Amino acid sequence: MTTRKKIGLALGSGSSRGWAHIGVIEALEEEGVAIDCIAGTSVGSYIGALYAAGNIKKLKDFILKMDGKRVFSYFDVVFPRSGFLNGTRKVKELYYMHSDAETFDDLDIPVKMVATELETGDKVVIDSGSIVEALRATMSVPGMFEPAHINGRWLVDGGVVDPVPVGVTRAMGADIVIAVDLNSGLTSRQNLRTKKDKKDRHQFLNRGYESEFIRKLTDQYEKLGYVVRERLGQRFSRETSAPHIMEVVGTSINIMQERITRVNLAVEPPDILIQPELNDLSMMDFDQVERVIQEGYTRMKDRMEDVKVLLQYE
Repeated sequence: MTTRKKIGLALGSGSSRGWAHIGVIEALEEEGVAIDCIAGTSVGSYIGALYAAGNIKKLKDFILKMDGKRVFSYFDVVFPRSGFLNGTRKVKELYYMHSDAETFDDLDIPVKMVATELETGDKVVIDSGSIVEALRATMSVPGMFEPAHINGRWLVDGGVVDPVPVGVTRAMGADIVIAVDLNSGLTSRQNLRTKKDKKDRHQFLNRGYESEFIRKLTDQYEKLGYVVRERLGQRFSRETSAPHIMEVVGTSINIMQERITRVNLAVEPPDILIQPELNDLSMMDFDQVERVIQEGYTRMKDRMEDVKVLLQYE
């Protein structure tokens, strides 16, 4: 009797590009390819956890309705000590909107999340306890979000050491690892963005949404975040040609993660590597949800025959 091969997803970090993971998962489901385990870093952990809880469609409907950008308002602005943003309260809200799974044991399929210990630089794999606490750790982008304090350790984004956790997925027992690298080609961008047009920002604040509940829930945080970003831009942008501070941090992290990913994938190559072409998007470009999801879907569809060959090969 032939035993079905176990398929694992390694969902990488990439902030606004992370919605591509939804498209990848949709393409696999459409073809009837079962996903047996998931290892995620940063936004990959968030998508992976919601999929494992059976709520990926609910998340997709939500972000399409929000047009993406309001996701940024789900973080609490703090005074710069260890990061500009604190995600604890609002990450919890954003997660529980779509799932009532509280611990890893509540998930339908195994999920592991990768974080980085700030003091030692060690990779930390979280697979037990509170899902929200784990998400806070794996999504804490250095310099932008405050580190998460869990079990006596300060933890930051797993992308610092393992942007696409292929090895973790393999260790979960996956026979076939499908890895999604969202950082490919980012360093080839020609220009950094400068300050966004004020007209666009005001349109962002005043745009109508279908759900009154969502509008009321996010409005206070969005306005506060808008004011702080404006003031930060005024303080740090001494020249009109200089990139915005958030862009400097985000792009620097993108460069670091792309280089680390190249090395890690050479050492631990996946069986299938998906690299959506989204290198024109910066870390906070949450306004192109449909395009990002479609790109993930298309790239996965393009490799589906390879997946089927691997499933049949003995």
